[in-house]
Amino acid sequence: MYKDSAQKQVALLLADGFEEGEAVIVLDILERLDIRVTTLACQQSLTLRSYHGIQMQANAQLSAQGDRLFDAVVMPGGPEGSMALAASRNVVEFVRRHDDAGKLICPLCSAAARVLGGNNLLKGRRYVCSGDLYKDVKDGIYVNQSFVEDGNLLSGKGLGLAFDFAFQLAYRLTGNAEVTDFQADHIDYHHWRANLGL
Repeated sequence: MYKDSAQKQVALLLADGFEEGEAVIVLDILERLDIRVTTLACQQSLTLRSYHGIQMQANAQLSAQGDRLFDAVVMPGGPEGSMALAASRNVVEFVRRHDDAGKLICPLCSAAARVLGGNNLLKGRRYVCSGDLYKDVKDGIYVNQSFVEDGNLLSGKGLGLAFDFAFQLAYRLTGNAEVTDFQADHIDYHHWRANLGL
């Protein structure tokens, strides 16, 4: 397990209808690398209902975070969940504040188009999202890849590529390919380095 005296902190933003597979895969991989993930409910209740009706309890509410800055902000997709995140002023301000501070902004699946693209937060950067949602985005450059990095923006295409996305985020946060590789091998996942070109 990766150990660091300054443990990296990640905010995982959730609203009812979030894609549970994307959320849990990212949480699982990051925690394996000793990256602390805090699930934040972007609604009044800490109890959330996923895209497929699974209940999940968030660690805290987004509205209670004040001026706290995380090292990365992750937004999973899910049609209802990403639309709810996109419509939340608290979410938009939270993402904007982290982006302005140079922290990693990490949408997955529909979240890049809806949350960032829908609120002019892509700022002309390259990104990927699911399906044809990119057709409605005006301020970013769509790139059809598993994941796309542009500065502090790391976007992932969808659920089937959530492991690629999660391992790349872990690598960006730790800077340690060796321990990231170790965890990928540990779960018999062998595609991450190939996609990265290492």
